Parts: sequence; C-alpha cells; structure tokens
Amino acid sequence: MKKSLKERLAVLSDAAKYDASCASSGTAKRDSSKSGGLGSTEGAGICHAYAPDGRCISLLKILLTNFCIYDCAYCINRSSSNVERARFSVEEVVWLTLEFYRRNYIEGLFLSSGIIRSSDHTMEQMVRVARELRTVHNFRGYIHLKTIPEASPQLIEEAGLYADRLSINIELPTDTGITRFAPEKRPANIRRSMGELRLKIEAAGEPTLQTKKRKRFVPAGQSTQMIVGADGADDAAILGTSARLYGSYDLKRVYYSAFSPIPDSSKNLPLIKPPLMREHRLYQADWLYRFYGFSVPEIVEGRPGGMLDLDLDPKLAWALANRQHFPVDINRADREMLLRVPGLGTKAVKSILSSRIHRRLRLEDVKRLGVSIRKVQPFVTAEGWSPRRLAERADLRSLFEPKPQQLSLL
Repeated sequence: MKKSLKERLAVLSDAAKYDASCASSGTAKRDSSKSGGLGSTEGAGICHAYAPDGRCISLLKILLTNFCIYDCAYCINRSSSNVERARFSVEEVVWLTLEFYRRNYIEGLFLSSGIIRSSDHTMEQMVRVARELRTVHNFRGYIHLKTIPEASPQLIEEAGLYADRLSINIELPTDTGITRFAPEKRPANIRRSMGELRLKIEAAGEPTLQTKKRKRFVPAGQSTQMIVGADGADDAAILGTSARLYGSYDLKRVYYSAFSPIPDSSKNLPLIKPPLMREHRLYQADWLYRFYGFSVPEIVEGRPGGMLDLDLDPKLAWALANRQHFPVDINRADREMLLRVPGLGTKAVKSILSSRIHRRLRLEDVKRLGVSIRKVQPFVTAEGWSPRRLAERADLRSLFEPKPQQLSLL
C-alpha cells in the first residue's frame, strides 16, 4: 500500500536527522503533540544553518529516499537494515519546499538521499530538484545538497550552479575504517571529488576578463561530515584528519556525528555508544584549531589514549596541564596568549586589546564583556587583581569539573 505524502514526509524527515551538516541540538526535549501548546524540539524535518552574516536560517531537512544500494555498516539506512522505507519524487520535493516556504516555516532546503540505482541516477534527481526550484519557480532561498562522491563531475558541477552549499561526506576519519565498514565507497574517490569541487569554487571566484564579474557557484562553499566512534579512531586521529581536510579542500566546516551502534552482530561494530559529549568536545577542539591558534598535537598532548577530556572543555584542560604559562597579564599579553586563557573568546580578546590602549583594565572591566570571571580569574592578572595561591591550588581542576549527580533508580 502506497504511503501518503504526510507519511513519507514523517519517514524521510526522521531519516535525515543522521545528516549532521546543519543540526541544532543541546536543548531539553519538549513536544506539544502530547502535552498541548505549540511547537516541538524533538520532531525532525526542520533544521537550522547560519548565514555568513550570522542569521539563523530554517531549512526543510529531508531525504529524497532512504532506499540505498550500499551496505555501510554505520548507516541506519543501509541496504541490510530493517527500517521503514519511503521515497519522494522530484516534483514532490519541489512542491513541499515551496509550500513550506510560502507558509513561512522555512527559508531553504537541505536535501540528502540514499543511493538508488546508481550514484549518477541519484545525483541527477537531486540536481533536478535544485534546478526546478531555481529556474522554474525562481526560488531564492537557501539550498544545501549532500552530493554523491561517486557521481560524475558534470553532475556535481551542475549542482553547484544552483546550490548555496554542497557537502561531500568523508564518512570516517581513516581509510582503513571506510574500507572495513563501507566497502562500496572508495576514500580516494571521495577526496578526488572534494578536490575537484574546491578547484571549481576557486575558479568561479576569479573575475572574468570581459565582465569582471564572478560566477555564482556554491557561494557558501563545501563541507563534510565525519562519523565519530564507528571505527575506533581516537580523538587525535579524528582532529588530525580534520586539519588535513581544512587545509586541502578549504572546507567551511567539518561536522562530527556521534555513532550510535545498530544491533547487528554480523557487522562487528563497537558495542559501546560514544557519548554525545565526545561530539561536543570535538567541535570545541575543532574551534581551537581553526580560530585560537592551537595545533592539533597541543590540544591532545598528554591525554590518555589520544582522547579529549570529557569533563572539561579542551582549552581549560590545556591550561590546567600547562600552568607554567599562567597567569597572563590582561594589560600586557599579546593576542595569541590571551586567546589561550580559559573563558576568553575572540570577541572578548578583541575588546580587551582595544580597551587597554586607553587605560589599565581591572577584572570588573573584563566581566562587563560577558566573560565568566569564575573561569578566567585563576589564569590572569589585572589592575588590582592577582590570583596568588588560587593558580597554585592542587585541587584547581575540581573547581571546574561538573558536580556529581545522583542517578535515578527508576
């Protein structure tokens, strides 16, 4: 019996939640369908991305289909998985996007898909969706397509003419892991596709000699997604792979997705589910590497098994392990050292550097920048403030660790 459009939307929006390239998380679970009221934080289907100017954009997040000819062991939609299947036509995805947009529910579309028939056939369907939205309906909203790395370069190039962002998933942090758990996929082909896309983006960014205009091609750049915890790679290896990806392909973002093992003894996957906190710490470490001047070896230096500290954020963990660099003088330290102070972000450091030109700063001045003084004060000196014995306390770490919680017995 054929499913209704509403039923397929429920299946394919829920299946899309495993694509982490524009997910929002971290809030409490609330659902008005059971308790009354309006809205829900649990339902799939709408996700959020951020524009270059910082605006939050709501996107319809769905799969074209969750049928797939591949049998990637870490994927819930793999060919051997016993999940409910559904499929949209190109026309249905276009109609849903336009109707959601007209009702002011969304500002764009995030579209991914399982692989049906072949990579080229699937990619062609996704390109048709974007092309019809742009050329037939003059849709000006945001479009993010998850591309198929095995698809022909011509199809990926055409996708770039209509999409704001393209993603090509690296899948796992190691080639060995991909070969073991996704044998139909080729790491070399994935990297080649990412490299070709980077070259096309760079070429489009160069003004032509005749018009001096730049070609519109994937203006929001490319990103990738990495499954964390499926192949046993430690955090040092994961961050090292991310650093190489950023450098080689000029990625806008590497997204980390905590692996949730699917019961299937034949797949020989790890039985322990990595906590979502690990995913969170990887994002924080990624930020330190990209914007705070840390190297990957520094971030994981001295950590047992190359794993990040789950109890403390990576910058605080580094500061506690390198107390010889502290305290830092707020009024004299350079930008690079200020960025290593726990609790000081890039905006706060910029404000400190501009403010101290005019006068010496006190701890109260730093607090006015929205900084957590509790986190900062053991690591800095300021006018009228010295941490003295605070920075030398043997139990300093315990001041920042999360408090123990009583587990429920019910």
